[in-house]
Amino acid sequence: MASSFGTHLASQQLIRRSRFGSGEHTPKIEQYFLSNKHGDEVVVTNFGATIISIKVPDRDGRRGDIVLGHDTLEDYEHGHGYMGATIGRYANRIANGQFCLNGIEHQLTRNAGRQHLHGGKRGFSHVPWRAWPLVGDHGCSLRLRYRSNDGEEGYPGNLNVYVTFAFNDNRELTIEYEATTDKDTIVNLTNHSYFNLQGSGDILDHELTLAAEYFVPVNPDMIPTGGIKPVEGTPFDFRQRTRIGSRIDCANGQLRLAGGYDHTWVIEPSGENTLRHAANLYDPSTGRHMEVWTTEPGIQFYSGNHLNGAADGKQGTSYEPSSGLCLETQHFPDSPNHGNFPNTVLKAGHTYNSATIYKFSAF
Repeated sequence: MASSFGTHLASQQLIRRSRFGSGEHTPKIEQYFLSNKHGDEVVVTNFGATIISIKVPDRDGRRGDIVLGHDTLEDYEHGHGYMGATIGRYANRIANGQFCLNGIEHQLTRNAGRQHLHGGKRGFSHVPWRAWPLVGDHGCSLRLRYRSNDGEEGYPGNLNVYVTFAFNDNRELTIEYEATTDKDTIVNLTNHSYFNLQGSGDILDHELTLAAEYFVPVNPDMIPTGGIKPVEGTPFDFRQRTRIGSRIDCANGQLRLAGGYDHTWVIEPSGENTLRHAANLYDPSTGRHMEVWTTEPGIQFYSGNHLNGAADGKQGTSYEPSSGLCLETQHFPDSPNHGNFPNTVLKAGHTYNSATIYKFSAF
């Protein structure tokens, strides 16, 4: 794997922008087109630092869009499922929206029943970011910035967040995250793209590999129990390439709770801020293949169980359950309330860094 972890500079001729729209709280939103020498393209908007589309070829060279999304800014503002968005301050769930830090109890916004989910009612996914392309010779990149004020959604500290999307001639999409704070706080950032390597239909015939021997079981509220469970002998064993639909309907308590897969798998560490292989995804019908590399200790595989059929997808598409899947690299859900989970505290004066690479090919 050729790592592209690091600063990426963009060649001006490989990136262009256009107006995407204006919304109730979003006076000027644009979309940015990142392309490579092959004509492949990644489109990102500064609303929610969101991936709108990824167009890469199949085994016959036919280029297609492999992520779910919407056609209009209004649909991104009001649509379902956080499609393509940057998630923060804390991706996934926090039980009762509560955590204790430095002896102080913090109450976050409860936006999923009694739980705090994906940063709250707006979070990072539903706010405008400042965006600018970077000029250089090593691929195509876009840097975005958002300032999350002290007390926003209940989080302590003024947090400055940067996300950089870089796309190169090796068909590697790198997402790098950086954050600093003036008070101790918690941070867990990810991207919530839904992938469908076929481009339409469902993902049940996709074949998935996860480089994980353990996963994080949850309770009926989808909050981790606190344990780490071996995947061996369970429908959660994806150490060998496995068709997603082959076991999704198994009589398994964890699958029943989630209505399918919606769990975190544990990626074995290989050193701080070191990229390690987390997943492979393959679609036999098109030959499209995606590798996932990350510095994060976990990956959330979500099989799109709660897509609700709303006809607000691209070109009026209705996204039904399992129309797409997410592979969200992140720390574990509810980590601030589980001392045995990897730490998600960002100290004042320290810097949060994280990186994930999605690498595309076809065979």
